[in-house]
Amino acid sequence: MATSTAASGTAADGAPGAPRPMRADARRNYERLLSEARAAFAEHGTDASLEDIARRAGVGIGTLYRHFPNRHALMNAVFQEALHTLLERSHDLAASEKPCTALVEWLRAIVTHAGEYRGLARALMSASHDTSSALSQCSTPMRAAGERLLVRAQEAGAVRADVSIGDLMQLTNAIALAAEQSPDDPELADRLLMLTLRGLKA
Repeated sequence: MATSTAASGTAADGAPGAPRPMRADARRNYERLLSEARAAFAEHGTDASLEDIARRAGVGIGTLYRHFPNRHALMNAVFQEALHTLLERSHDLAASEKPCTALVEWLRAIVTHAGEYRGLARALMSASHDTSSALSQCSTPMRAAGERLLVRAQEAGAVRADVSIGDLMQLTNAIALAAEQSPDDPELADRLLMLTLRGLKA
C-alpha cells in the first residue's frame, strides 16, 4: 500500500529513513480518506474531486495531500486490495495444466479489475509508460504476474512467440475503456477479449 508521509521518517532506533508507525489520529484520518475515496471513485469515477473526498472524511485537503501526494498515490492505495487478489489469482493459475486457458482467465480478470471504476483503465494505460507514477506500483507487479503466465503459454506452443505482456496489458486496458464507454452492452468486454485472443494463437 502507498506509504503516507505520516508513516515515514526515522525509526525509534534512529535508523534514517526507516518507517515508523502512524500516530493514532493520523491512522484514523488515513483510513477515513481511503474509505471515502473508494466510495467517491465508485460513484463518480477516478476523477472524483479530491476536495470532496477530504471534506467527506472530515479533514482538510492539506491532510489528504500529506498522506497521498497526488491522485495516483490515492488510487494506488485504494486498489491495493484488488491488486493482492489479482496476484494471488495469478499464482493459482500458474499451476494450471492448461497454460493458455490460465492466461485467458488472467486477462479476463484484468479487464474486470480495470472496469471497476470509471477512469481506471485510462489511468493504468498512462501509468504503464510512467515509472514515476504511484500507479506503477499496481501495474508493475501485474505485468510481472502476467509475464509468467504468458511465457508458460508460449512454451506450450499455444501463443505466438512475438506476443508481449506489455501489448496484452495495453489491450486489456483498451478493452476495459471501450466497455466503459458502452455501459448498455455488458457483454462487450468479453466479446472484444475473445476477438483479441484469436489473434494470439500460434
